[in-house]
Amino acid sequence: MNSMSLITALLVEDNPGDARLIREIFANDPVHRIDLAHVQCMADAEKRLAADRFDVIVLDLGLPDAQGLEAVRRAHAAAPLVPLVVVTGLDDDSMGTQALRAGAQDYLTKGQLDKGGFWRAMRYAMERKTTELAHSQSAESYKVLFDSNPQPMWVLDSESIAFLAVNRAAVRKYGYSSEEFLGMTLAALVTPEGARDLDARFASDLSLGVTSLGPAAGLQHRKKNGEVIDVEIARSPIVFQGRSAVLALVKDVTERNSLQAQLVRPQKMESLGRLAGGLAHDMNNLMGVVLGYGDIALEYLDPASPVRENVAGMQKAAGQAVAIVRQLLMFSSKQIQKPQMLSLNAVVESMKELLRHLLGEDIQLFFDLDSGLGTVRADPGQLEQVIMNLVLNARDAMPEGGRLRMATANAEWDGADPRRQLDAPAGRYVTLTVSDTGCGMDMNTQARVFEPFFTTKEPGKGTGLGLATAYGIVKQSGGSISVTSELEHGSTFRICLPRVEGAPQPRTIEKPSKEIPAGSETVLLVEDAEPLREVVRQFLQQGGYKVLVAEDGAAALIAALRYDGPIHLLLTDVVMPGLSGPRIAQELHAARPGMRVLYMSGYTDEALGRHGVLEQGIALLEKPFTRRSLLRKLREVLDPVETLPAGELR
Repeated sequence: MNSMSLITALLVEDNPGDARLIREIFANDPVHRIDLAHVQCMADAEKRLAADRFDVIVLDLGLPDAQGLEAVRRAHAAAPLVPLVVVTGLDDDSMGTQALRAGAQDYLTKGQLDKGGFWRAMRYAMERKTTELAHSQSAESYKVLFDSNPQPMWVLDSESIAFLAVNRAAVRKYGYSSEEFLGMTLAALVTPEGARDLDARFASDLSLGVTSLGPAAGLQHRKKNGEVIDVEIARSPIVFQGRSAVLALVKDVTERNSLQAQLVRPQKMESLGRLAGGLAHDMNNLMGVVLGYGDIALEYLDPASPVRENVAGMQKAAGQAVAIVRQLLMFSSKQIQKPQMLSLNAVVESMKELLRHLLGEDIQLFFDLDSGLGTVRADPGQLEQVIMNLVLNARDAMPEGGRLRMATANAEWDGADPRRQLDAPAGRYVTLTVSDTGCGMDMNTQARVFEPFFTTKEPGKGTGLGLATAYGIVKQSGGSISVTSELEHGSTFRICLPRVEGAPQPRTIEKPSKEIPAGSETVLLVEDAEPLREVVRQFLQQGGYKVLVAEDGAAALIAALRYDGPIHLLLTDVVMPGLSGPRIAQELHAARPGMRVLYMSGYTDEALGRHGVLEQGIALLEKPFTRRSLLRKLREVLDPVETLPAGELR
């Protein structure tokens, strides 16, 4: 208390002698100025406390209308914020303890009413009350901040992780009432994956001083309605109602994570695509050598030789490797396409019987095809592969049967919804949705479902390239593919392709001939990969052709210059060190204007496009190829054809 401070005091005492003694103590103190009011019963005290403001109450326990602890309780109830000093003739430590618990700040017997003892009690009482008020105000401020915070907050018991308190935002966000929360532990909110060893991890985090859990922790909570959200949590250890506890603030970051994934996923896919495209050329050359020598070996082996079966097995394995390389190219959006104007309805209709056969009798197949569907421009064979991969994926998700629905529709996107999972600009689209009633996928699986080699199947049950291939084909066609799914509630894949003006073209499918055509013309072969060059040379010679061989562009120009006879066809790789295939053709054209050109390449359409070999009328043979496909393509290029179907490449 400050010097010469004014103290307003209420004395509640029915004994005149004791009242006079206390009055004299107040009056004779030179340091404090006292404004003292005196009443003789509790009823009068309650009236004065209700009407006036006092700094301290001095209370006797033996009043006419209130005895012992009843007097303390009534005085404290009448003025809970005013320091209360009990003065009594009863020297009883037990009574003193009970009086303090009932609301008194100090307890003084009348035998201790010397001046110093009384003022020590007064000072202690007022300081203690000031401290209590500070704590009370702090707690009240905390409660206001806790309840009014727009983010969910709760208090957890450090040992049992039971909820001790939750704010209104948590009730709104999670859908549980306050009463429901207080009967739960944190385990009720986390997903099944996160529930494993939750108690041990929680205790470990606290012991290590971990105060925040962000994106790296991969935290997910499940709301009362079953919706799963991504969360970040800031935590702080506190003491709550005498217990060791943790105060947590929760932030829903689902939308932010979704937007980040939309930005990161295309970059990740592009990086994987570049890797796949870079490997394709070398892989195609190597597989071309394996398949080529296998073809040659089978040509010379006796039909009864037991080695034929071994060579055939080698050819089969090499063919599977080629298929994987092509799937990687499709994923990377760099596979050579032969697009045409078509209707998605027609593609689906042509596959109905095949799809029913693939699904079996325990899966019901439904179609909902829009009769007014617009036209798209895409490679029909590759779209069939997309549909096949989606249907096979759905079948594997329904091992005990179910329903599969395929639907087409026209759609328009304005690009305004940031949460739509479409990596495509605003525009007019044609959509194909494939929905199943299978096991569904969790959020982590959905985020990786289009990655190459990612699979949830057992080892040996799948390559993990089916959906990656579908992704690449759709992206290369200018569209987008997305998935929505929930565990035990099936999955829906949606494909969106740009709608174009014009009518669909009728599709013609040529049946490959089993005959291997021969010839006698002269072919200039240019290939920088020596093993493949030797295989192709043998293919050509077996077909009856005269072959001039060059390992690069400079050698090809020299060979053509030194050869006096006609060169009917230039068979050249596209991308080589030094002169490219198109540059060689350009250099030779002036001297040999009648020479035909057939390009071969294991590179992607992106690399070939830069060299101009994907233009209409340019003949291209994709590596790896068989002897049959090479010799057939040679005759197509060498033999004149009067007309070509629109859009077909020579």
